[in-house]
Amino acid sequence: MANRVLIVNGPNLNMLGSREPEIYGKETLADLQALCEKTAKTLGISVDFRQSNTEGELVGWIQEAGKAHQGILINAAAYTHTSVAIMDALLSVSVPIIEVHLSNIFKREEFRHHSYVSPAAKGVICGLGAHGYVLALEAMAKLLEPR
Repeated sequence: MANRVLIVNGPNLNMLGSREPEIYGKETLADLQALCEKTAKTLGISVDFRQSNTEGELVGWIQEAGKAHQGILINAAAYTHTSVAIMDALLSVSVPIIEVHLSNIFKREEFRHHSYVSPAAKGVICGLGAHGYVLALEAMAKLLEPR
């Protein structure tokens, strides 16, 4: 059975392609999902790709992932910088977590330099656009390899 990875996308990522393309790129969320599914297939893993604008829904998915998935790739978007609830949920699961951001959060406003996701993450990839998701999936596949 293939390892399953939950890919969680936070608020406003449903607006990709039209929202600030100079920062987030021209790919839509559907494009990003297709890229992740294609990449996962080549890596021999399966992905469960989700997006929500609601913090509580993201927390619920993370809690469920601890039982149904072997890893989590998360772009918590704006909640990265504000949500102790998402951090607590991530810390409560015992699967590897990789934090990903389309933009380089360290080249943006200072409030974006702090992440509540990072304390729970094995690693962070930011600033590489959609390709960051590819790199995160490759890293996750390595983390999930039998030792």
